[in-house]
Amino acid sequence: MIEVENLTKYYGPVPAITDITFQVEKGEILGFLGPNAAGKTTTMRILTCFMPPTRGRARVAGYDCLDQSLEVRRRIGYLPENVPLYNEMRVTDYLHFVSAIKGIPRRERSRKVAEVMGDCGLLEVAGKINGKLSKGYRQRVGLAQALLSDPEVLILDEPTVGLDPRQIIEIRNLIKSLAGRRTIILSTHILPEVSMTCQRVIIINEGRVIAVDTPENLTAQLEKSAQVLLQVEGPPEEVVTILSRVEGVLEVERRDIAADHQVHTYLVKSQPALDLRKELAAAVLRNQWGLLELRGVSLSLEDIFIRLVTEEEGSAADHPSQSTSGPEGPDEEEEL
Repeated sequence: MIEVENLTKYYGPVPAITDITFQVEKGEILGFLGPNAAGKTTTMRILTCFMPPTRGRARVAGYDCLDQSLEVRRRIGYLPENVPLYNEMRVTDYLHFVSAIKGIPRRERSRKVAEVMGDCGLLEVAGKINGKLSKGYRQRVGLAQALLSDPEVLILDEPTVGLDPRQIIEIRNLIKSLAGRRTIILSTHILPEVSMTCQRVIIINEGRVIAVDTPENLTAQLEKSAQVLLQVEGPPEEVVTILSRVEGVLEVERRDIAADHQVHTYLVKSQPALDLRKELAAAVLRNQWGLLELRGVSLSLEDIFIRLVTEEEGSAADHPSQSTSGPEGPDEEEEL
């Protein structure tokens, strides 16, 4: 559905993105992650035909973003980070106005406007002026306008910014409900959002793609050991010694320092793919200590992101001529 090949964009002599290549399958939700000035917004602006690339190709639904931009725009719903609303218009009037711009037949506009307002939780503010809305409701109006034309592709830049926890869950569920029917690229600095919503992630840094995979596969590739977290009531020095003697254990790390208290947390590392939970539990119980918690621990998306970006920056420091760090553009503002 989306094909990006060797996409490169220069601002003057400075490259914002360099040779970015990836694909998004039909019906997939893809998370797009990167630190400040990594190239996320530049890539999204090219995909939405807001600006041309310096070189490389991008196609949406088989149409070229440079040579067939009108066809691409007909198939895309776009929510930028800063929602471009007409502040003097009422919510319903604004959505009717956008539906006309998007070429929705007059006889279908009222139905489509009512439908997206219901999906995005806007019915209670239908008659309010956009400029008087809270940040959360402005974000919802932006998402509603992106959905109006029933686009094949949705490109969402920070769709849950400014929403309260209940609203975030509602918008997250709405986005997940669109999977299969629409192809979605979701850019966000809220990394748990990606874990809960996206099927694959792209991580870019300094204008280059450094990882494309599912969070599960990235975890498997980066984890150097299996890890188990235990909370044990017992003398900490003895607990560390006994757990270290369990066959297959590589390291035991005490995770808290609590004075004059017998309950402590330990992180036990073992060889990859080796599950030692049963053996660790048996070692604790043999010594008649209290076992309050025992669970496997995997790398979080935050851990994956930090490790990949740190490794990439270390590689760039070793080879400074390959670094592509630079501004994204004159008015580029990005969050992680």
